[in-house]
Amino acid sequence: MAQERQGAITFKSNPVTLLGPEVKVGDTAPDFTALAAGLAPYSLNDGKGKVRLISVVPSIDTGVCDAQTRRFNEAAADLDNVEILTVSVDLPFAQARWCGAAGIDKVKMLSDHRDLSFGQAFGVAIKEMRLLARAIFVLDADNKVTYVEYVPEATNHPDYEKAIEAAKAAVK
Repeated sequence: MAQERQGAITFKSNPVTLLGPEVKVGDTAPDFTALAAGLAPYSLNDGKGKVRLISVVPSIDTGVCDAQTRRFNEAAADLDNVEILTVSVDLPFAQARWCGAAGIDKVKMLSDHRDLSFGQAFGVAIKEMRLLARAIFVLDADNKVTYVEYVPEATNHPDYEKAIEAAKAAVK
């Protein structure tokens, strides 16, 4: 059974329980398996050797999640040698439909719908809703965590500029 962190964040001002440990700067990123386009499995080692900015959103079909994914898709042009992943529990088909409609082509979408592997490994699975909490993680080429932001209120935006700067710094 996954570790429970009660009241770690709020969702619409209501405290919720996050499943899994809190990931911290300096940690080796935990392994996970999520589904990419076409239901292909994606695990931590699939991106080894690359800096990764992992943008975690509750659902791609909401305003803040939409804006967050669009912002990191735009930032991708300035982030050489950085793979940008967006993780949600939306089905891969819904993610692909949304990306096509939104013109998103630089962000790799990952679905954690099947078993919440990412959510529990990174401590962002919301127990009460089976959604993921809004968070940002930056991993260096050796899978070390160099930046973490668990957004305290899930309906708020993350600090985009800090995350982008952390990704740029991890490439150096």
